[in-house]
Amino acid sequence: MQKYKTEVEAADALAQKYQDLKDEIGKVIIGQEDVIEKLLIALFCKGHTLLVGVPGLAKTLLISTIAEALDLKFSRIQFTPDLMPGDILGTEILEIDEDTNKKHFKFIKGPVFANIILADEINRTPPKTQAALLEAMQEKKVTIAGETHKLSEPFFVLATQNPIEQEGTYPLPEAQLDRFMFNIRVDYPSIEEEIEIVKRTTSNVVPEISTIISQEEIMYFQKLVRQVPVTDNVVSHAVNLVNKTRINTPHAPDSIKELITWGAGPRASQYLILAAKAMSLLKGKYSPDIEEVNEMATSVLRHRIVASFTAEAEGIDTDKIIERLL
Repeated sequence: MQKYKTEVEAADALAQKYQDLKDEIGKVIIGQEDVIEKLLIALFCKGHTLLVGVPGLAKTLLISTIAEALDLKFSRIQFTPDLMPGDILGTEILEIDEDTNKKHFKFIKGPVFANIILADEINRTPPKTQAALLEAMQEKKVTIAGETHKLSEPFFVLATQNPIEQEGTYPLPEAQLDRFMFNIRVDYPSIEEEIEIVKRTTSNVVPEISTIISQEEIMYFQKLVRQVPVTDNVVSHAVNLVNKTRINTPHAPDSIKELITWGAGPRASQYLILAAKAMSLLKGKYSPDIEEVNEMATSVLRHRIVASFTAEAEGIDTDKIIERLL
């Protein structure tokens, strides 16, 4: 890894590498700039991400491409109703030593032992299996038969949910949703983007992806993000914004109180500031403004606000509530 003389030099290097990274990912992925930006922000903040989108929008291809450009080990887990915690974390098997003929247990690592984990359709597996992954996300380690196994750094979980098929699913509780830094909606491409997608994917050309940032550099930049200074007024803005979602506080506007059943917790304030720090670096700035906090607000708050029956009856979703708050 290249050594940087100052933090300013490192910040400039990150901004340039981000542009190079976007160009490299753009060889494979058409459009989805906002999704790519937020995924990389979450990565540099050590946060996990929930992706919500219908099938066929290249979510798996996007994530595997990012892993390739970052020189990270990628693992995809297809969540199904019969998936067990051991299928994710790993399991112990009984082996016999050929020399001594003695029996012993050997731990076989599961797919969670990678750098980037794609938890595909996480809401299709029962709560017991969901909880096993979420514990690994929080603790960055796995405990099997009383023995603890550390997960490799960096560790980044991207869980997907299909918004149109809810039969036979197990929705994540709000407390578990709160562990995800972002909730990102993946939309359909524009007509121009789809034309380009069809042209590229129906030819024999397979683009080669070069490594832009190494594992060591990623961990260095993750530390750099936390060193970014933030002014008190920006922190106050983030905290006040989150407080406005709590209907039992004096900060909540009267026009919002009837639309929200439950508001966001302190983790939302933390993630707003962390995301604003990372975004400012990617923009080439050395400190975030209120503008960056507002740009991150929807993805951070979307899954932390529970809309009331009144809001649902009026067709007001959490995105529209956040728009009103801003």
